[in-house]
Amino acid sequence: MSVVFRAARRPDVAAVVALLTDDALGARREGEALEVYLAAFEAMQAEGSNDLIVGELEGRIVATYQITFIRGLSLRASRRANIESVRVASDLRGRGIGQALIADAETRARAAGCTLMQLAMNATRSDARRFYEREGFEASHLGFKKPLQPD
Repeated sequence: MSVVFRAARRPDVAAVVALLTDDALGARREGEALEVYLAAFEAMQAEGSNDLIVGELEGRIVATYQITFIRGLSLRASRRANIESVRVASDLRGRGIGQALIADAETRARAAGCTLMQLAMNATRSDARRFYEREGFEASHLGFKKPLQPD
């Protein structure tokens, strides 16, 4: 099974949204009209350091992740890659696609001059935590989120 990872294109957005809703957490969090996601995709494209990647298998989008490159002063002024919205189609999990996805993200991060790859995941995703730890990630930080209401 050979998944090809590439930059997402506008027509891929609906398939990516379907992957984002392909579990209990995502089904509760997503659900806006496709136009909202298309506008967000276009804004991401304009940023230049914020890429949506898809994994394609036999013409089907079966995986996705977002990678953002961050320049910082800490850690000896290192550049970091932050990955999020990591998804593999539920009917294909356990077949090595996730490992290929992480390898692709790492290749992109190194090519961008990053010395660290980081991610955050929902604490209830115990299977995902085991997967990330097998892939070499360490649960080294505690994360916080604060929803911001419009003024």
